[in-house]
Amino acid sequence: MRDEYDLDTLAVRAGIQRSQFHEHSEALFMTSSFVFDSAEQAAKRFTGEEPGNIYARFTNPTVSMFQDRLAALEGAKYCVATASGMSAILACVMGLLSAGDHVVASRAIFGSTVQLFNNILKRFGVETTFVSPTDVKEWEAACQPNTKLFFAETPSNPLTEVCDITALAEIAHRHGAWLAVDNCFCTPILQRPLDLGADIVIHSATKYIDGQGRVLGGAVLGSKVLMEGVYQFLRTAGPTLSAFNAWIFLKGLETLRIRMDAHSAGALALATWLEALPQVARVLYPGLPSHPQHALAMRQQTTGGGIVSFELKGGKAAAWKVIDATRLLSITANLGDTKTTITHPSSTTHGRLTADQRAAAGIQDGLIRIAVGLESIEDIKRDLQTGIDLLP
Repeated sequence: MRDEYDLDTLAVRAGIQRSQFHEHSEALFMTSSFVFDSAEQAAKRFTGEEPGNIYARFTNPTVSMFQDRLAALEGAKYCVATASGMSAILACVMGLLSAGDHVVASRAIFGSTVQLFNNILKRFGVETTFVSPTDVKEWEAACQPNTKLFFAETPSNPLTEVCDITALAEIAHRHGAWLAVDNCFCTPILQRPLDLGADIVIHSATKYIDGQGRVLGGAVLGSKVLMEGVYQFLRTAGPTLSAFNAWIFLKGLETLRIRMDAHSAGALALATWLEALPQVARVLYPGLPSHPQHALAMRQQTTGGGIVSFELKGGKAAAWKVIDATRLLSITANLGDTKTTITHPSSTTHGRLTADQRAAAGIQDGLIRIAVGLESIEDIKRDLQTGIDLLP
């Protein structure tokens, strides 16, 4: 189906499996296990000789529908769905890497991802070198004979820095490594990393794929060969996506195009307005011509996306004053919601990093991140203006 239809159609129709009841909407299979017709069939299912559902830790029809639909949207051969975005990253590295392997990662990645690479994986013999997200020469220089994986977010959280996916893929492949791209901020509607040369795409489906802040989930996508290792880790360790959450994500994918277009339009309007305010030191949004990687972003992405970050001149005190003065925006670290969210990255999403790590990543105390929702952009501006008017 994926070769016959556009993304908008795939988001609604791809992956559907109907039961004997011929339901129109995707069915929700709430069961922990599946019954076999015979002992022989059970044995064949467990060995893989016969395809079919076995146990919901690693096979469920609703989860399979979500996996197939997201794979169609990303142009991937295979998708492994997981319990959260972080478990997707964990499943990827545990399924593909071994003790003694080396990772080159952007230093502009989510705080929990830094903790995973820097602390947890290091205990199991996987070393990570962090480099600039935008200087490809640093990625090249960081490569070692045992480098197996490049890992990048683009745009990054929270500074919306843009990595050159094609250039990083070329370097990684020349050194015998894979490139994994966290595509959470863009979704396949705005960016398809596999088309640009990446080997692996990772999602926190909790964000835009759900779109309404209801459930947790993640996904890893790529070739059948690469995803086999990821799937075997999930089958054994069990960071499993629930059937209910998969059903929610299926519904979320149906409206993904409409929402991403609206988020992006609102974010561009907000970023343009913020850039004109004297209290604002800088605005970071890939859709603005002032963004350092604007040209690259517009080659890789269809729009600038829904995330706007801006730095106030008054540091942390000014940032907290603006955040606390809001009455409409939700003060929460989540993003990708129909409701606009606002957060202070240096004390929340990246608060577990050391001051030196935050400085290296460019995360200043005056930085605010806004995930623009679907409310009136004029109402969002007025809500922010209340706090901005309190600043010198």
